[in-house]
Amino acid sequence: MIKYLSIFLLGLTSFATSCGEGKQKEETKVEDGRILIEIPNMMGDSVYSFVEKQVAFGPRVPGSKAHAECAKWLESKFNSYGAKVTMQKFKADFHFGASAEAVNIIASINPEKSKRVMLSAHWDSRYVADKDKERKDEAILGADDGASGVAVLLEIARLIQQYPLDLGVDFVLFDAEDQGDEEILESWCLGSQYWANNFHIHNYRAKYGILLDMVGSKGARFVKENTSMAYAPSTMNKVWEVANELGYKNYFIDEESEGVIDDHYFINTILSGSIPTIDIINRPKNSRFGKYWHTHGDNMEVIDKRSLMAVGNVVTTVLYNESVGAF
Repeated sequence: MIKYLSIFLLGLTSFATSCGEGKQKEETKVEDGRILIEIPNMMGDSVYSFVEKQVAFGPRVPGSKAHAECAKWLESKFNSYGAKVTMQKFKADFHFGASAEAVNIIASINPEKSKRVMLSAHWDSRYVADKDKERKDEAILGADDGASGVAVLLEIARLIQQYPLDLGVDFVLFDAEDQGDEEILESWCLGSQYWANNFHIHNYRAKYGILLDMVGSKGARFVKENTSMAYAPSTMNKVWEVANELGYKNYFIDEESEGVIDDHYFINTILSGSIPTIDIINRPKNSRFGKYWHTHGDNMEVIDKRSLMAVGNVVTTVLYNESVGAF
């Protein structure tokens, strides 16, 4: 299905998109200076199934069988959507003394394009349920904390294959994000730290980045996180404006919250803001990240198609408008 988003923009008259196997060019509608850009709709069943598939592998802790099997599946899915996939392997040294081979999965659409946007999420799940009352030493499934963001990115890649756009898009799935200790800052987000110091291609550049973390729970509440506002306020505000225009203001709340140590923190600080990156992350009113956070309750029962689709439709709309210079 296709929806239209009205953008006030003068001087732009058309937008080429692929529609079905015929790949016929279609003109955007222009009404009173408004450009009505065709945007593909995210499919709820599809994106939900992508969460479900990841969870079915089991806890995706680096070094585990589930982790290795999920990596192969993610690589094959992005390949099937026509992306150029890079498996960026690195050694992850954890704060508790162990180490494992980890891998950042980078899938590039239109790799020849110089104008690029980076979309990211972490794909590992936590090695312990440290916030739970029972089975605290066991790894968690991470349905929301990891799998939800990855699922949205997979669905966006699927849509872009069906409806190509004139923009380079890099989907970066960071590994070893969730294996840290709250007392040791650098023990978190090992994959994004490695990537920011070792780009997958020489001299990589993107106009901005959007990180998705915990975007699929029931009643998700996304606010303007302060690290994002410090490094990428214009991107943050534009994303929230799109959300409002699409009717998702009950998800994208126009208020700020304290900063979060997440992959975007290290991207912004290590790269000194050269790829300004925002974080779309659930911040409930009455708990830090949700009562299920870092517990065995982070399973498919917390996932809601509506939350996944809200985030996915907003980010997809941002991309297609970026492709025609509306942002």
